[in-house]
Amino acid sequence: MSDQHDPARDHSAALPAERVVRESVDSVTVRRAPRYYRFMAVGLIVGVIITVVATYSFPQQEDEEFSQLQVLGFTGIFVVAICVALGALVAIVLDRVSRRRARTVAMEHVVERDAPAPATNPTLDAPAVDPAKEERA
Repeated sequence: MSDQHDPARDHSAALPAERVVRESVDSVTVRRAPRYYRFMAVGLIVGVIITVVATYSFPQQEDEEFSQLQVLGFTGIFVVAICVALGALVAIVLDRVSRRRARTVAMEHVVERDAPAPATNPTLDAPAVDPAKEERA
């Protein structure tokens, strides 16, 4: 089995031997930040639950001008909007708190690239005689 052709060896032989490595050390601030849309989604769910409970916990009167479904829609618009806004407000407060707990750490940034190919002089590398012109003559 050692006689089989290994394409990985051929590929590694074709790679240039020289690599350019550039390293730098920077300081970065690391902190945990809340995801706003998650807090707003929780506010939306809580608002829907509050609206449904508040609407259907009271018995429906026979002489009411609006049905329970209409009351659910009216109160839902306002209660859900308020709960989503409260969820966003909680996320903003937690974001401010996380900024106070932020810490600065050192980050090592390494960039590795192939070495640039040596520059060639096109006038020296070109053939002295154009083969197409020789065939015509």
